[in-house]
Amino acid sequence: MILIGQYDSPFVRRVGIALTLYSMHFEHRPWSSFADADRLRPHNPLTRVPTLVLDDGTALIDSHIILDYLDSLVPEDRVMFPRSEPDRHRALRIAALACGLGDKVVSLFYEKRLHENVSTLWIDRCRAQIEATLAVLEATRAEGVQEFWFGERIGHADIAVAVALRFLCEVHPELIAISNYPALRAHSEKLEALPVFETISQPFIAPT
Repeated sequence: MILIGQYDSPFVRRVGIALTLYSMHFEHRPWSSFADADRLRPHNPLTRVPTLVLDDGTALIDSHIILDYLDSLVPEDRVMFPRSEPDRHRALRIAALACGLGDKVVSLFYEKRLHENVSTLWIDRCRAQIEATLAVLEATRAEGVQEFWFGERIGHADIAVAVALRFLCEVHPELIAISNYPALRAHSEKLEALPVFETISQPFIAPT
């Protein structure tokens, strides 16, 4: 398999971390969806990352779809999204909130980067959405008593939150005070200290 995309993207990074934790061999091509769009387009006409090219040439897009596929390849005792309810929808909800947070970080970045006259209304809306999502995630994580969000094993929800939080802090360091979210900060720091998080990692590089 070939994973296309740079690890400063939380969406690419969560896939790279999952592939590594699942001990699945893959080639990483750190292509930019901007600078390398011509190379990416034959695999993904949307020129978006992550893109996972399977051994038969099929290209999967969108991190959630990619992880759903990877989960289908591993046994029950290793899968990182639960397969049974209600655990499944609870984990999916946290991961969706984290990925939505990442989307808002991207949206806010491009509003400031690409528009000469930025929309204060849009910036305020993104900020409010980010803060509201962080509040929900903080409250949910603070209620937890287990090592990870849904048990004693790391899951996709844990990964999604950690990579999104790092992305937020790197892209918009002035936006929030991480000290206001102690449960999320502790969660992120614990995961970022894991070897797989240190390996599948890249400082944010603004696209050109």
